[in-house]
Amino acid sequence: MSKVRVRFAPSPTGPLHIGGVRTALFNYLFAKQNNGDMILRIEDTDQARFVEGAEQYIVEALSWAGIKFDEGTHVGGPCEPYRQSDRKAMYRQYADQLLNSGHAYYAFDTAEELDEMREKLKAGGMAPQYDAVSRMSMKNSLTLSEDEVQKRLAAGEPYVIRIKLPRKEEVRFHDLIRGWVIVQTSAMDDKVLFKSDGMPTYHLANVVDDYNMKITHVIRGEEWLPSAPLHVMLYQFFGWLDVMPKFAHLPLILKPDGNGKLSKRDGDRLGFPVFPLEWKDPSSGEISSGYRERGYEPEAVVNMLALLGWHTSDNREIFSMEELIQLFSLEKISKNGAKFDPEKAKWFNHQHLLLKTNESIAEEIIEECKANGIDTDVNYLSKVVGLMKEKVNFKHEILAKAKFFFNVPAAYDEQVVAKKWTAAAVDFLADFAQRISVLTCPMATDLEQIFKDLAAEKNVGTGAVMQPLRLAISGEGGGPPLFEMLSLIGVQSCAERIGLAIQKLPLNQNS
Repeated sequence: MSKVRVRFAPSPTGPLHIGGVRTALFNYLFAKQNNGDMILRIEDTDQARFVEGAEQYIVEALSWAGIKFDEGTHVGGPCEPYRQSDRKAMYRQYADQLLNSGHAYYAFDTAEELDEMREKLKAGGMAPQYDAVSRMSMKNSLTLSEDEVQKRLAAGEPYVIRIKLPRKEEVRFHDLIRGWVIVQTSAMDDKVLFKSDGMPTYHLANVVDDYNMKITHVIRGEEWLPSAPLHVMLYQFFGWLDVMPKFAHLPLILKPDGNGKLSKRDGDRLGFPVFPLEWKDPSSGEISSGYRERGYEPEAVVNMLALLGWHTSDNREIFSMEELIQLFSLEKISKNGAKFDPEKAKWFNHQHLLLKTNESIAEEIIEECKANGIDTDVNYLSKVVGLMKEKVNFKHEILAKAKFFFNVPAAYDEQVVAKKWTAAAVDFLADFAQRISVLTCPMATDLEQIFKDLAAEKNVGTGAVMQPLRLAISGEGGGPPLFEMLSLIGVQSCAERIGLAIQKLPLNQNS
């Protein structure tokens, strides 16, 4: 068996959708599991839709996701160049090969003539396509004399080259996800292979490049399934069927409600990103949010995308990239579309945040601390992270929810004050502050025992005084484990905070 070679071949027409990232990921997992090669090829034959900066965005986005390429526009390789516009000169010979073998033809039809043809077919209840029947009434090298064709070519008249499909033939191929796919050529178009601007269309360039780059498996989105029969015919016409890659068409990523393909509009409407990185449209200046800028861990995004259409036998959900490479298989990919769940995406991020060490997270957010005027070090910050990361979905939320670890509260939860800040609670807290202020670096367990002993002495329930204590220290009614929080902040600071709260906060009038 030849070495596995797969490619991810996006068009630089804008930002990369997360569906595209998933396609790249599945290619990468399959290649690495089989000790194969992963290639990045930029398919920019449609120059009218080219967007400045899109190719760089694609490369950066996939790098952020941890998807590495063995060959490509940014790393080079034995099949250079990997950008189709840089390969433009080579495609014409393949179009000529099909012309010479009778599998393609020149077509000189104008846009108006094509529109007229389609309208007539629709009016007659037929499919509006340029096919084995309709082509015989059009202006092409099948209906014009050879002299007329040569005259038009010599005069520089615009033309395209179309594939010449047989009128009635069955096209069959086996899809590794969907099984056998069977299409009749009578239901297919004579697609344009070579455009009047001298560029090949996607169909010709795609097949020629896959052949020349020795691609063994084409793993791509479901939207390309209708093109596959045409590509099979091209392999047949070129005489390449014996090396035709195996196809696997991935299911769509659906809207959260399951009705249709996930789009940017869904993200805008529901408030979640559909792009891996933030994108600024060069023409309109419009900014679209990205997973990276929203604070998602790349490992979490990869994990989430892997499970959109693929699963393991035991329905496990949390994986590292290395584990995905070991376990991935095309056989476990569903034929059905996978609903995107923005809340589950946050859950994945939370789970991967828990897997990271406190120190690594602290190192990642220490600069944010400095930018916010917080004077701390990685050692202290890592301890804060350890207490807070269970409470957040994103690492940037840690500082927002942990300000009390660095500063005396500037405000207090009014609802907790109104409900819990009683005379009994204040009396308890005053004594508690006095007892802990004389200690030197007590453990959380020591503080908890002092708290319980004092509550027993004063005959008050711990539930009546625990939230007021938390309020005095943090200004909030909830948060990380209370006594670990006190131990980390330090008993002297905690005692001072309790005293300050007693001075500032009004008593519950019903106490």
